[in-house]
Amino acid sequence: MRAVALAAALSGAAGAGLAYDWAIPDWLPPPPVPGDVVMSDALVDLGRNLFYDQRLSADGTMSCASCHEQARAFTDGRAVSVGITGQAGGFNAPTLANVGYLPTLTWANPMVDSLEFHALIPLFGEDPVEMGNAGQEQALFARLMEDAVYQDAFAAAFPDRPQADLFTITRALGAFQRSLISVGSPYDQFVYGGDRSAMTDAAVRGMDLFFDHRTECYHCHLGLNFTNNLVTARSSMPETGFHNTGLGAEGGTIEFTLNPRDRGRFRTPTLRNIAVTAPYMHDGRFQTLEQVIRHYAAGGEAARLGQPDPLRDPLIIGFQITEAEIADLIAFLESLTDEDFLTDPAFANPWPEGHPATSRDATLPEDPS
Repeated sequence: MRAVALAAALSGAAGAGLAYDWAIPDWLPPPPVPGDVVMSDALVDLGRNLFYDQRLSADGTMSCASCHEQARAFTDGRAVSVGITGQAGGFNAPTLANVGYLPTLTWANPMVDSLEFHALIPLFGEDPVEMGNAGQEQALFARLMEDAVYQDAFAAAFPDRPQADLFTITRALGAFQRSLISVGSPYDQFVYGGDRSAMTDAAVRGMDLFFDHRTECYHCHLGLNFTNNLVTARSSMPETGFHNTGLGAEGGTIEFTLNPRDRGRFRTPTLRNIAVTAPYMHDGRFQTLEQVIRHYAAGGEAARLGQPDPLRDPLIIGFQITEAEIADLIAFLESLTDEDFLTDPAFANPWPEGHPATSRDATLPEDPS
């Protein structure tokens, strides 16, 4: 895979800059930062410019933001993402909220363990084609450096290496994504801020149900990011969780481990901002949170049909739930929406209207699902 091969080129040290202010509450540790990255405002700003720049794709019609829209918590509303050729990818675009706290970055490949490495996949991957730059690396670098904005931005972020290349582009993109921290939801205000009015009565009842042994939600969706995949700057070792949730799906981590028991196992996603990130699951098969809850209440697809499923995770056993409780559980999940995160200008498109970075037709093909 060309994107993997390109990882060998990622060597060097990021330029120094002003110390980065994470602007996070005291209870939250910062995300880990690779040893060859020095977080700075200049680096994050460069990464934001790149993230929203359609010139990052071979035909100038697609940016990272094409599949990761801020208003959707940096997802795209599609069942699976689509690249510049119209080819559908195999997975639903995951949210980038708190992505810096994830020890693995894809639905099924546990070996993609850094934002910098992961950036190579959409940029240069060939199956599926996303941004289509395989074999056109030098053209991409030259295209960016023709813009005076980037001449200044790369010099500010990398004074010892003021140029667009694999190292500087991936470090900048990783830095911006690492800055996408979301901890301002009503749930956070209620639990960490002590504001007992921040959540509705229905959301509080739903929270009690979420953390109850009957539903078992919290066994996989736990901790500050509501997932059992977590690493912080204070972690002694990362936590990783991949599960077969009874979807009857092919693929999963088996494609990388070759262990038959790993068929249908996918990474546990965060539930933060879940109300705005439909459709759900790795393949976007469910349109609503109600459908997701009913799937788990049934104990998975095979159980719903009265069939065995030996690969299903033992925590997926089904549970009884009333219509009122489903509504309460949804109210709780909606309380995980951080409205400030969805509208924060610091995470928004920095390019002015009409600039070449965003002026091309970015209309993507219809959702193949």
